[in-house]
Amino acid sequence: MNLGKLKKVDLRQAWPHEASDFTQWLALEENMRALADEIGLDMVLIQTEAAVGGFNVDILAEEEGTGRKIIIENQLEITNHDHLGKVITYAAGHDAGSIVWVVKDVREEHRKAVDWLNDHTDETVEFYLLKIELWQIGDSPFAPKFEMVCKPNDWAKAVKKSEGPGEQTETKLKQLAFWTDLREYAKKAAPQLRFQKPFPQHWTNLSIGSSDANLALTVRSKEKLLGVELYIPDNKELFAQLLESREAITRELAVDGELEWMELPERKASRIRVSHPGDFAEESSHEPQFDWLVATASNFKKVFALRMKELEHTG
Repeated sequence: MNLGKLKKVDLRQAWPHEASDFTQWLALEENMRALADEIGLDMVLIQTEAAVGGFNVDILAEEEGTGRKIIIENQLEITNHDHLGKVITYAAGHDAGSIVWVVKDVREEHRKAVDWLNDHTDETVEFYLLKIELWQIGDSPFAPKFEMVCKPNDWAKAVKKSEGPGEQTETKLKQLAFWTDLREYAKKAAPQLRFQKPFPQHWTNLSIGSSDANLALTVRSKEKLLGVELYIPDNKELFAQLLESREAITRELAVDGELEWMELPERKASRIRVSHPGDFAEESSHEPQFDWLVATASNFKKVFALRMKELEHTG
């Protein structure tokens, strides 16, 4: 067996200039996707070199499905105080929920600083520190590899958030575990579903490629119900347009259960929801619950994404 030998390549061989070479490479969709997969976030590019006062953040992005802002700062050198300060400044300037620092190498004091930031911020803010490396076998093309150095401790933040009795903390941790496991399950069962980062709450969001609506999966522990819904945060006209095709949409979805059309006139938001019996706290029942959630969410995405595209074209 003739095996090749891996060799590490200096980053500057591929990207001589940080801003004009590396940042532009990372901003490409396939490379943003590779970084997103390493972090566990679905990121959509907004802008490169986005202004923050007299400075520019390398990449401004947002989480698909939620719109949470993400800043990405690149450094093809070992970490330094200057870039640590920039990272915090850019995060404040764009009110970012996720802060990503991609570097060649990490000083121990900066690793500790990022860990400290994660330990002393709530669940709405998270810091990621990653190394980027290039590898090659013989004369093969260079292969990039991201290596996670620091990331938030979601479990610790969930416990920190729950300041009530022990039962509340336990519920939050079970919610986080449920969505985390469901997300991993869906990667194989339905890779077309793009989940947001799991949080310790009773819902999780999925993008359907529209800024007007998203899918939401819910667990209602008191009622012992699971739910899949099209959530329209602030567009009553869209809800009314979909409602005109209620019978056709109901047939296309072919849901197991009643499809609820919830206009919610006293609120900005509207919902189209189906529910299913299920207690997320029963771990032994997770697999059939995951089956139902994934199958129903896949059908919702297929039907509503197509319907909304048709409305955009006719509108």
